[in-house]
Amino acid sequence: MDNYIGEIRIFAGNYAPVGWSFCNGSLLSISVNQALFALIGTTYGGDGINTFALPDLRQRIGYHQGTLQGGSTYTLGQQSGVANVTLLSSQMPSHTHNLVASSDNATTGDPTNAFLANTNGTTSTPPPPTPYPDVKLYTTLPLPSGPTAPNVTLDAATLSVTGGTLPHDNMMPYVTINYIIALEGIFPSFS
Repeated sequence: MDNYIGEIRIFAGNYAPVGWSFCNGSLLSISVNQALFALIGTTYGGDGINTFALPDLRQRIGYHQGTLQGGSTYTLGQQSGVANVTLLSSQMPSHTHNLVASSDNATTGDPTNAFLANTNGTTSTPPPPTPYPDVKLYTTLPLPSGPTAPNVTLDAATLSVTGGTLPHDNMMPYVTINYIIALEGIFPSFS
């Protein structure tokens, strides 16, 4: 089976066969690879005087060039995309969270394993400098059922933004395999 110069294939071996090279962005000498340079030029890099680059398909997939129905245009050699992204709150779907409390009377001032409850008019100004002031704001877990269960939705302003702003993987399932490009072979005719 003959191949065309510039043809790219998937190859399961851990080496590039004779007459082929890995699609890893390597710079090649124009004087040694004139036929391939005539086909791809500096589309993938190089100075165009002494060197040109092979396509770099490491950690990338290939897209066909052209314009998609509805807008996006992809040109030969264009690269885009990242393996990890950090989502901003503006990129998340609009949503709300509810904070609930019990309408029953509070039984403890210790928030550990507890949830907000009715203070029944109890106030404190300011709380004493102990870890848990003697003001009862909470009722303890396990969560009860019936009238003592959290059953009152508090104002959304009582919640704050949370999150670690760490990037998440932005990759489809994959298998690592080699892409190789033909340095030798039949020079394809233009049709």
